[in-house]
Amino acid sequence: MTIRHKDSAQFRRSKSVVHAEEREAPSFSGTNIVVAGDHNRRITLQAIRANGPVRRSELARLTGLTPPAVFRITNTMLDEGLLQVAGRVVPPRGKPANNLVINPDGAFALGLNIDRDHLTMVALDFAGRTRARVSREISFADPFQTEQFIEGAVAEILKPGVIDSTRLIGVGIAMPDELGNISLEGQPPLYHEWNHTRIEEVVARHLDAPVFVENDAAAAAIGELHFGHGLKANSFFYVLISAGLGGGLVINGQYFRGAHGRSGEIGFLPRFHPFRSRYNEPGKTLGSAILLNSLYQQLGDAGIHVDAPAGLEDLGEAGQACVDAWLDQTAEYLYPPLLTLMCGIDPDAVFIGGRLPERLVDRLCDRVNMKLSMNMDFTWERPPVVRAAMAGDAAAIGAAILPFKDRFLPADTRVSLVAG
Repeated sequence: MTIRHKDSAQFRRSKSVVHAEEREAPSFSGTNIVVAGDHNRRITLQAIRANGPVRRSELARLTGLTPPAVFRITNTMLDEGLLQVAGRVVPPRGKPANNLVINPDGAFALGLNIDRDHLTMVALDFAGRTRARVSREISFADPFQTEQFIEGAVAEILKPGVIDSTRLIGVGIAMPDELGNISLEGQPPLYHEWNHTRIEEVVARHLDAPVFVENDAAAAAIGELHFGHGLKANSFFYVLISAGLGGGLVINGQYFRGAHGRSGEIGFLPRFHPFRSRYNEPGKTLGSAILLNSLYQQLGDAGIHVDAPAGLEDLGEAGQACVDAWLDQTAEYLYPPLLTLMCGIDPDAVFIGGRLPERLVDRLCDRVNMKLSMNMDFTWERPPVVRAAMAGDAAAIGAAILPFKDRFLPADTRVSLVAG
């Protein structure tokens, strides 16, 4: 089936596909030059997102724009339904002033995460909240199964009363690189059809909207940058633990791809431990040890069957012992490369997200922080390792943020960090 938008002048846009690395833009600070009007709108929106409810006078200080410029921009966005008033402030002197916030119903985007163990689609509102979610636990979904899922998920999410489809601005897709090229245990022969599949064309058969394609770990990091802890952290490294291990690097408020677009690929690092030789396994990578399936296998060896993250929530004593052992091993593998990153790029923080239940992510962060403190005497404040703000559906939510990034978000997020 094909779903088309209603003809809305504000949200009408030609259908396209955008690979995220093609949309990098230079960074600017706020300016009153007329030709920078689109950029000024973007930094104003981001300042409101990070600091709202906020008055116009405070927005002028945050963005560096003149009060008249802020007044014109915010009035236009109020008329467009992107902002809304959240109460009035009565100062000791002068006229009452409106507090402004993002209007959650101002725009919507869909995010699709395709991975080797699940398919998930979410609908995100303009405030970054998940309005709808459709997910299926399935191992090695081939392109044909994925298209069936997409058709059903789109029909479910675009039912009347879920979101305003006239304000749907696009769909983002997050998936591992080389999905069909890397052969894994249990992978069916038909999975190699991903080598001949253009996922944007599959989505276009069921949704008439701009399509954005991104690596899953990069999407999670970009989502964290614009809607999560990245609103306060200027530079960070993101660790994504799901059916595989990935990473994303943000430096000075911008996602950093590297010379070949492969920055953050810690899953390809060898299993090398500088202090404990028993963890060194020549020829083995971190990505083959730090993934959900390795945890499921350890539980299976103890006679406990788990094949999805939900099964990790209520385990007995034997299951908890297996989980603790896996967390200890994962922390041992993870902290040496994180230590190198901390010394190399000096980030504000390291965020861990993915499909692990949040309480397990918290326990893993505690273990990594402890090992970092025990094995390195920092002469400066050590970056903390904490759970990402958007952990569970990080890649799907990050994918949904890609259309927002293209239309509304600034290339450089640092304007939003001025306020405490």
